[in-house]
Amino acid sequence: MSTVKDYFGSLVFDDRVMKATLSDKVYASLKKTIDEGTELDISVANAVASAMKDWAVSKGATHYTHWFQPLTGITAEKHDSFISPSPDGGVIMEFSGKELIKGEPDASSFPSGGLRATFEARGYTAWDPTSYAFIKGKTLCIPTAFCSYGGHALDKKTPLLRSMEALNKQAVRILRLFGNDSVKRVTSSVGPEQEYFLITKEMHEQRPDLRFTGRTLFGAKPPKGQEMDDHYFGVIKPRVAAFMEELNDELWKLGILAKTEHNEVAPAQHELAPIYATTNIATDHNQLTMEIMQKVAAKHGLVCLLHEKPFAGVNGSGKHNNWSIATDAGQNLLSPGATPYENAQFLLFLCAVIKAVDDYQDLLRISVATAGNDHRLGANEAPPAVVSIFLGDELNAVLEAIETDTPYKGTEKTQMKLGVDVLPKFNRDTTDRNRTSPFAFTGNKFEFRMLGSSNSIACANIMLNSAVAESLKTYADRLEGVADFETALHEMIQKTIKDHKHIIFNGNGYDESWIKEATEKRGLLNYRTTADCMPHLLDKKNVEMLTSHSIFTEAELKSRYEIMLENYCKTIIIEANTMVDMAKTQIAPAVEAYSADVAKAAAAKKALDSALVCSYETGIVRKLSALTDRIAVKAEELENAVISLNKAEDIGAESDMIRDTVLNLMGQLRLACDEAETLTAKTYWPFPVYADLLFSVK
Repeated sequence: MSTVKDYFGSLVFDDRVMKATLSDKVYASLKKTIDEGTELDISVANAVASAMKDWAVSKGATHYTHWFQPLTGITAEKHDSFISPSPDGGVIMEFSGKELIKGEPDASSFPSGGLRATFEARGYTAWDPTSYAFIKGKTLCIPTAFCSYGGHALDKKTPLLRSMEALNKQAVRILRLFGNDSVKRVTSSVGPEQEYFLITKEMHEQRPDLRFTGRTLFGAKPPKGQEMDDHYFGVIKPRVAAFMEELNDELWKLGILAKTEHNEVAPAQHELAPIYATTNIATDHNQLTMEIMQKVAAKHGLVCLLHEKPFAGVNGSGKHNNWSIATDAGQNLLSPGATPYENAQFLLFLCAVIKAVDDYQDLLRISVATAGNDHRLGANEAPPAVVSIFLGDELNAVLEAIETDTPYKGTEKTQMKLGVDVLPKFNRDTTDRNRTSPFAFTGNKFEFRMLGSSNSIACANIMLNSAVAESLKTYADRLEGVADFETALHEMIQKTIKDHKHIIFNGNGYDESWIKEATEKRGLLNYRTTADCMPHLLDKKNVEMLTSHSIFTEAELKSRYEIMLENYCKTIIIEANTMVDMAKTQIAPAVEAYSADVAKAAAAKKALDSALVCSYETGIVRKLSALTDRIAVKAEELENAVISLNKAEDIGAESDMIRDTVLNLMGQLRLACDEAETLTAKTYWPFPVYADLLFSVK
């Protein structure tokens, strides 16, 4: 009987396979490319391609694809077989280094945001050797970057790799200042916790809103939701356990370090958490995880919902992005350490993150902005839309002592002069976790909690890596060449704390008084919707920072602004049209039918006894009659509002109209329909209700 150890990574062309199938010379050259970013020689590419093909064919693969991540938010692939004709009429299996390094998918139908004309179809994929190839089904998948004929990035991997390189460059500069001449590379790592819902496929297929939009657009509150907290960490139901078992097997075969699984707070909600990996690989793995979740769910007669808010009135789903940075020697730069050298270095990197989050809080909010996540941010299961940092009382007290040049009032009263006095030992988990904080320090990493469950983690980590790289660059520019390094370091950390302490908040992020304090007293930003925050992507400071580190070109930023707002608008328009259709063709007819039958029942009773008042029936009919009128009016108003979007001058104006008008009308139509649901006999209601959906999986 095989164990997990036997089959873990069995479908991955990983380091173990490369060592076994490549010559020492080829392996060493490839590893240098992966670890140090050196250029790949074509002879090495040919050798790798041949070994990769032979390995894949031995695993049953017949095709290969350049697997990439366009700006649709999901992955893309075009399959080519390994076969080539042979002179004898048969075929041979071939795969060259040229085919490995570069592909040419048709790029015409992917979002480009004006980077190319619609008739310009050519696009290129380029092999990313830092992320291992893997087999999915009978296809060898080669992780790649995706760009246009003109060289513009059309994907999420390219700017992510650029941001990792920018962070590496600036972090190494800082480490050199601390006398570390051996470090070759600094890499960011991520462990993304993935939340999701499971419902039965049978019920999913009966709901047009779930099929078309991924969330319920109607639904009255059920008698029981999550009030009893009885689902959280509860016993996993057999059908869900079977799903999780198969999911783990499939993920482990692909080398994905699925570690933790449990029931989440809402009924039918669950979570999977992996062990951290480098940000690039973690991004690839999370995209695969979401895809495989949905495939495995289907095999069990289930549907995996990844929408941020599939059900109103219960918790939505997020994706906590646990981010840290480490050297190639394995030193975590966000671990406090126990010596003056390590303490000062830790505090500098900590301050770099604090400064980055404050200076670019708008970019972090933009990085998680979607129509789905707008429903979740600010609700009681997610952080508010205001970005702040949680450090905990102990570390906060350390920074306060540095800022004021006063003794630290912790376990030791030590004057906080960096590099001379030892930072009082800062043990992990000395303070509680703050689940209401958007950006919380958790001992040796930061947990960015604002990401939505369906988001690619690439966007958030691009902005986080870039913003921290900018902070480190500022520090390196100031510290390189100073006569008194320790004094300059102390003064700079002290200044950072004074300038950016307003972003630090250790209290309850759900409290309404915090939002008022954050915006009115601290001057923090509160962008409630995607329409509010997205235009700020093109603010001068953001464009200058992102272009100066070569993360994006200005044209690429403008295209992303267009694409992200367009996705926002299209998403809500689809939802609005679905609501109108469901209200007109399903809900209103069902209410009318029930109302007519109640009226008939009343008439029949009166026929037997003319003295009967039939107040119950009369009351129901009156209420339902009024509701059907409201439903008809609100459906028409919503339909007209969607049509009026055609008058918008540009995508920004359209998104504003959606935020200000369409969403409000959607809410009004839902209220009328949900009230009608509570008055209509269940046998008449045209689709499964919340009580069915949330408690259907046994």
